[in-house]
Amino acid sequence: MTPMEKFVWLIGGIVALLTLASLIGFVLKRRVRSENGLETVLNLQQRVNAWWVMIGIFSIAFLLGPTTTIVLFALMSYLALREFLTLTPTSPNDHRALFVAFFVIIPVQFWSIYDAWYGFFTIFIPVYAFLLLPSLSALAQNTDQFLERTAKIQWGVMVVVYCVSHVPALLILDIPGFTGQNALLLLYLLLVVQISDVLQYVCGKLWGKHKIAPVVSPSKTVEGLVFGGALAVGVGTAMWWITPFAPAYAAAISLVIVIMGFLGGLVMSAVKRSLGAKDWGSMISGHGGMMDRLDSVCFAAPVFFHLVHYFYVP
Repeated sequence: MTPMEKFVWLIGGIVALLTLASLIGFVLKRRVRSENGLETVLNLQQRVNAWWVMIGIFSIAFLLGPTTTIVLFALMSYLALREFLTLTPTSPNDHRALFVAFFVIIPVQFWSIYDAWYGFFTIFIPVYAFLLLPSLSALAQNTDQFLERTAKIQWGVMVVVYCVSHVPALLILDIPGFTGQNALLLLYLLLVVQISDVLQYVCGKLWGKHKIAPVVSPSKTVEGLVFGGALAVGVGTAMWWITPFAPAYAAAISLVIVIMGFLGGLVMSAVKRSLGAKDWGSMISGHGGMMDRLDSVCFAAPVFFHLVHYFYVP
């Protein structure tokens, strides 16, 4: 099949599943009577509705080409970083560092992806940005909570910009026999991550009894992780045909994506709780803010990218 035929079949399958999920939500909303059950159904409906919007946006970006996709993720990083730094108040003495983070580091990082400059893309933030940002804050000559202030900015840039940029960076990988299909690899990563999140939530609501970290994330359960994660691995394995992976490797890498996505959600939930917040924002109905949708992707994307690069790029 051609890349476009694979894309059409993939999106067709997703639309069919979303249609079924919408119908199930419609029926359950009229049958469920308990307050807790109704709350769960409404939350599920909001998630499905948000999925319709997200699939529409990513489909348009896919059709318009790599440049649009890179710009889309640059915008997502900008919005997520704004949410992150809004919840982690900074000093006026850090404004120069913040200006550089938003208006220099983000554009340069995503431009290097557009330019397919792999060597620069992988070291720009961990080396140059990490040295530059605290230097700018130090020049303001305010040492009050200096380490805490600079750590917040660096952590935000590392997770929200550097890690997220590995998603569109999949477009620059030169995989033999897979030319022109890298966008499918990007969709594969996002689908496995998001499907895992949804299935872990549903399985946790249905069978969850043992909470993994109730203080950090009360909704995450052992049963949700095991059963939802297993189902997500099954979905990832079944989608091997849109990737350069054999089915066995698709299963293994789906498992890695599920585990890293879970850890990403857990760590970012810990950050939220430490700041006394339930969500990073309210941009997406049923999903909180942009950062709430990218928390799992933040950890899964760089690991997935480098695994593919190590095993599939000569």
